Amino acid sequence: MQPTSERTTATELDALLQEQTLVGEWVLDPHKSSIRLNNKSMWGLVPVNGEFREVSGHGTVSPDGKVSGTITVAAASIDTRNKRRDTHLRSADFFDSANNPEIIFHADDIRVSGQGVAVTGVLTVRNRTRPLTFEAAVTAGGNGEICLDAEVHVDQLDFGLTWNLLGTVSKANTLTIRAVFTRR
Repeated sequence: MQPTSERTTATELDALLQEQTLVGEWVLDPHKSSIRLNNKSMWGLVPVNGEFREVSGHGTVSPDGKVSGTITVAAASIDTRNKRRDTHLRSADFFDSANNPEIIFHADDIRVSGQGVAVTGVLTVRNRTRPLTFEAAVTAGGNGEICLDAEVHVDQLDFGLTWNLLGTVSKANTLTIRAVFTRR
C-alpha cells in the first residue's frame, strides 16, 4: 500500500516525533523509491533524463526525535534509455562507476521545517564529499510507511564531473527523489 497522497504537515510531524510514534529503524523500499536525474545538454536546449535503478538505504529515529539515515545509489545503474549515453555516464568522464561504484548521501539531521523537513548531510560522488541541505515534503501514512519527496540541485563540478564537450553540457543537475521507508 502506498502512503496517503496528503502531505504530513509540520504540526502533524512534530506530534508524531513527540509521541515517539516514529522511533525505530527504517529501511528504504527500493521498489517504491526512485532517484531521477535531469540535466540539459546542447547549450541547455535538450533535456537528458535518467533514473538510477539500484537504490538502498536506512534511517533511524531516536526517542529524542533525532533523525538520520543513508541512501546509497549504484552509480552504474543510471538508465537514460540511451545505451551509448549510459556507457559514457558510467565512464571516467562522469561517474567512473568502475572505481567509484556508489553514490552516497548521509543525512546527519532531518528537522521539521516549513511545510516539511529540512535535510542536512553530505553527498559523496567519485570520492568527493560535499555538504548538502534541501527541503523535502513528508507523507507519513497510517500503513507504516514514511515518504520523503524532494528536488535537489547539484553542481557536477563540485564532484569532479568536468567533462563538457564544447561547453554543451549544463553543470547544473536536478535530482528528483522519492524515498519510501518502512519499519525494519
